[in-house]
Amino acid sequence: MADIHIDREHALGLPAARQIAAQWAQQAETQFGLECNYQEGAAADVLSFSRNGIQGTLRVTKDGFELAAKLGFLFAAFKEKIEDKIVNNLDALIASKPAAKRAGSGDKTA
Repeated sequence: MADIHIDREHALGLPAARQIAAQWAQQAETQFGLECNYQEGAAADVLSFSRNGIQGTLRVTKDGFELAAKLGFLFAAFKEKIEDKIVNNLDALIASKPAAKRAGSGDKTA
């Protein structure tokens, strides 16, 4: 089995990262026929995805995404194309959201 591992840092915060993960899941279901299951957690969420020949997870935190996938024999031949498509989709979604405002980072006047 071929493996895909993608790490992306961001400064979006968990609520915005959840929105991106939901959009990514919708694209994955539509474009790749993946079945997605989203589980929210206190500090991190896990989006599991699968179909015949591919299975994996997208871990979502306030400051990063970590995607890990295993490709079956038939999909292994297309690993680079699949990985490029995933990277392009995820990067485009991350770029479309502004970074979260940090508490205490606003201008203060005395």
